Amino acid sequence: MTTLPVYDATPREPAAFDPSDWQSQVRCSVQTVEALEQALSLTKAERAGAERALAGGFPMAITPYYLGLCDKHDPTCPIRLQCVPQIAEAEVKRGDLRDPLGEEAHEVAPHLVQRYPDRVLLLATDRCGVYCRFCTRSRMVGAGGGARPASQLAAAYAYLRAHPEICDVIVSGGDPLVMSDARVAAILGELASIESVSYVRVASRTPVTLPQRITDSLCRALRTHPSVWLMTHFNHPKELTNEARAACAKLVDHGVVVMNQTVLLRGVNDDARTLETLFRGLVRSRVRPYYLLQTDPVVGTSHLRTPLATGIGIMQALQGRLSGIALPKLIVDTPHGKGKVPVGPDYIVGREGAVTTLRTFRGELVDYIDPE
Repeated sequence: MTTLPVYDATPREPAAFDPSDWQSQVRCSVQTVEALEQALSLTKAERAGAERALAGGFPMAITPYYLGLCDKHDPTCPIRLQCVPQIAEAEVKRGDLRDPLGEEAHEVAPHLVQRYPDRVLLLATDRCGVYCRFCTRSRMVGAGGGARPASQLAAAYAYLRAHPEICDVIVSGGDPLVMSDARVAAILGELASIESVSYVRVASRTPVTLPQRITDSLCRALRTHPSVWLMTHFNHPKELTNEARAACAKLVDHGVVVMNQTVLLRGVNDDARTLETLFRGLVRSRVRPYYLLQTDPVVGTSHLRTPLATGIGIMQALQGRLSGIALPKLIVDTPHGKGKVPVGPDYIVGREGAVTTLRTFRGELVDYIDPE
């Protein structure tokens, strides 16, 4: 006779918070106004913003680690501005769009977006460790669907197999690295089985907001595809903590190339000195500053966006002060999914015949003569 196991039905206490464990960080993330008020001295605008977010707006979640980087008393803290809701998110300004990159109009299969001939975007989840207040996908993240099961991604994989011209897949969400190691490995393994997919980019902010997630086992899961790159968003030098640097080092040591796409944000990093410090710190951490992104005109972000002239002025100030490996491109991802456009200072002063007059970073005018 088989003896059935006896299960203890006694209610268990919630697991204690372990700051070194990424799942504990996510489980204990701040998602209520009361918890936020215990951690920070909120302004009226922040409290109203948090109440609005929890009442059905763009949701709020902040890991204890990232919340610990916030200044408790200063509402202009550059970390606080990125993660604490503001009532200004309720404002709709000219040019604001629900889906600024036109992703829904360019969906070629469920959860698969194609805006360029050779690359696609695979939206693997709607969850993040921290919901950044400038998120271009605020229309969908945190909606409750979570990680997409394999059955929901099957049509996307079939589309890739039917279109061998696509060689580059960006796995994003949400943040795909809040999924389990097994789920990450399964997606990358499926992409590795498609011969035409030459490389994969994984878009994740976990090195910044949840560096505890970057474990040896996750790094091995990432290497399921032989050519994988990690694209992250460090936006301020304060985010380059010892934990974040260690996470980046672990990724690089496992053979994962790490690139950074800084989002230009008003009051956070919209000056040349802050960005110079950030870009130098990234290069020291073996992370390549790749893009400086003009904030997408998504509804509720106008208080965080800068005029385009601000970014151009910053790039002009940094030219010559930073080496090429530390200087990103300033990029505008044009509305309605028309594609990325590089912008910057104009160093061509004039052309006459074979002679082009250039302005150097010092402001000197130099003639360049074309070969005959």
